[in-house]
Amino acid sequence: MESLTLRRIASRTATYVVVAIFALFAAFPFIWATITMFKRDGDLYNPTHNPFLFKQPATLDNLKLLFHGTPYLTFVRNSVFIGVMVVAITLVMSLPAAYALARLTGRWGERLGVGIFLVYLVPPTLLFIPLSRVVATWGLQASICSLIGAYPSVTRPLSSRLLIAFFKSTPRDIEEQAQVDGYSRIGALVKTVLPLTLPGIFTVVVFSFTLTMHEFVYALAFVSVSSEKPIGTGVVTELVRGDVFFWQSLMAAAVIVAVPVALAYNFFLDRFVKGFTLGAVKG
Repeated sequence: MESLTLRRIASRTATYVVVAIFALFAAFPFIWATITMFKRDGDLYNPTHNPFLFKQPATLDNLKLLFHGTPYLTFVRNSVFIGVMVVAITLVMSLPAAYALARLTGRWGERLGVGIFLVYLVPPTLLFIPLSRVVATWGLQASICSLIGAYPSVTRPLSSRLLIAFFKSTPRDIEEQAQVDGYSRIGALVKTVLPLTLPGIFTVVVFSFTLTMHEFVYALAFVSVSSEKPIGTGVVTELVRGDVFFWQSLMAAAVIVAVPVALAYNFFLDRFVKGFTLGAVKG
């Protein structure tokens, strides 16, 4: 018994050690950025100083430069607005497409679903060339409307493919029973099918919003006006001036945005994982 107990303790200890190592590895960028954002130039750029310790008093000047020396809040507001609009467009276009393809009998439904997903595999570095022509034709240069129109071309294919799996996993009998009870086809869809696909819908929302927050190629190519830039390109262009990098303010900009997103991910982690795993298994 003692030997078995010692083995269990050793196994559990080893597990905790491995998990702690991976957790520290994952959290290292955030720890580094948080420390850096409060450092002075003389402390940060001195190679003899320990990068994890403060040889000089911490300062808030880097945050003042970020909030008062750049339109940082404008960048954040633009990113949130773009994300909300892209999520709405993605849901409006992906839900009907996924439902139709899931209920389409025969091999054509599956082939069309795979074809839609293959569009997602096209790299943005190729897509932005024809999209830039479309943006110029519509007169949307230097406007966030160009990003709102471009991002769904990336979010829709994967979102549709993911939702197809959820709609396929929902029995037709539920809709038929709702229609027998007096609901129309759309009413049966809204009342019976959509509640069962909420994990998939939530996954689509998180995926679409996150993509708009970190996407760089389209934002750099389509938007050049500072007041219209999202945070991904706005912070970089404002805090990298020639060969001068304001590293402390750059780190502060990253941490301020990353912390709320990380908290939201952890709060909804179970639903997010459920959305991807169910979509993968039931498809």
